[in-house]
Amino acid sequence: MSNSKSSWRWYLCALLFFATTVNYLDRQVLSLTWKDFIAPEFHWSNTDYGNITAAFSIFYAFVSLFAGKFIDWVGTRRGYLIAIFVWSLGACLHASCGWLTMHIHGLQSLEAMRMVESGSAMALAISSTSVWLFMACRVVLALGESGNFPAAIKVTTEYFPKKDRALATSIFNSGASIGALVAPVTIPFLARAYGWEWAFIIIGALGFLWMGFWGAMYDKPEQSRHVNSAELEYINQDDKQDSAPSSQEGEEAGELSPSFKTEISSSSREGAGVGLRRCFTFRQTWAYICGKFFTDGVWWFLLFWAPAYFSDQYGYRSDSTMGATLIFIVYLIVTIVSIAAGGYLPKYFMERRGMEAYSGRLLAMLFFAFLPVFSLFAQPLGQLSAWWPAIIIGLAGAGHQSWSANLYNTVGDMFPKSAVATITGIGTMTGGIASFIVNKGAGWLFDYGEAQGAAFQFLGFEGKEAGYMIVFCYCAVAYLIAWACMKTLVPRYKKVEI
Repeated sequence: MSNSKSSWRWYLCALLFFATTVNYLDRQVLSLTWKDFIAPEFHWSNTDYGNITAAFSIFYAFVSLFAGKFIDWVGTRRGYLIAIFVWSLGACLHASCGWLTMHIHGLQSLEAMRMVESGSAMALAISSTSVWLFMACRVVLALGESGNFPAAIKVTTEYFPKKDRALATSIFNSGASIGALVAPVTIPFLARAYGWEWAFIIIGALGFLWMGFWGAMYDKPEQSRHVNSAELEYINQDDKQDSAPSSQEGEEAGELSPSFKTEISSSSREGAGVGLRRCFTFRQTWAYICGKFFTDGVWWFLLFWAPAYFSDQYGYRSDSTMGATLIFIVYLIVTIVSIAAGGYLPKYFMERRGMEAYSGRLLAMLFFAFLPVFSLFAQPLGQLSAWWPAIIIGLAGAGHQSWSANLYNTVGDMFPKSAVATITGIGTMTGGIASFIVNKGAGWLFDYGEAQGAAFQFLGFEGKEAGYMIVFCYCAVAYLIAWACMKTLVPRYKKVEI
């Protein structure tokens, strides 16, 4: 074999990037079509849409608790294939909701359904039926998508040493931003040209294409014919240090219960597995849970509601040039800033300042936690121009993606490889619960504010604008709260030893 180090890990990182891009494209089809294409057809309100996104979030939260364990159980290769097959199928199934609703209510055409008088009993029946059908499709989508991040983080932990994981995760995690970046310049125009149903089918089919590449390219590093001995040694450079004997007691290692003692297994580089119940006995698990719970709802709010925000507040439809441009600018900022800052700042602290992985990552996360504070100015400056909230939402989203990339890697820093997907799944569950609360609350809040008008006021704004201001205030402080909780629970680095 050549003495020069192969670079197969980066090809796999690119594959993770494309999977995450497809993942977020599939999520964005609904958010970019509901307001201007789907809602008029099915007579939806903000609350209806909020309920659909909330159903996705809560089911995503529930299955995420087991998705990580499933990935650890069946293995990364098969687990990822199953996950992307299920979510791609769920994405395509959305296209059938209009046809099914039409036939359930005995209507002759989709146009006849659209022409039903708003507020009538038939309109309410159409709305209710279609909401339930879309919820069912979102449940299938959530079932598959819950496996994406546990599998991707497990691959990153398998193929990258600690010092490179933040950069690798920032690159593949930027697929979320790229997906959101590509979505506004493709999906609304597909919906306008071919109908919203084909937007779901075309975007959903991309996942089936990805499956072929994954099946051909992935193997564990030790088994891959593309990884030479130099690259394998580079990948496993942390193992010797992490397997050094320790005389620390379980409580020092971060366990909450003294009844659990930890010891190092020398029989396997992967380490022993860990049950779900025991995972909750570690402070490190609860630190990760806090990091996800307070912040994931912010990202999903920005992802699901930004197109509706520019349509509601400024009248820019998602298929208009200005509407698409504003959303594009949001995610262009997210992509550039998150890759530049999210990957390189923690690496700077570790390599240039000599900090160990957890401390360097946490310090970088404190910087990222201040970017969403600009959300406080989205509504006030939005009175001057729609460009201001676009820039500010972009900065808040960049803060989240930078935060998220490093938060994911605290799991690899603190837990053995065999437990990474399980812990990631637990955190994803709590993030999904937070998203359920934020999205359902936002839908109700916006309808309530619109109905109350001038009677509903907050910080100088009234009606629906006051509702947006309330949510932006939460976005501003969420990351600082999460960081304080994490620092309190795990003030200094200690790897959990199973």
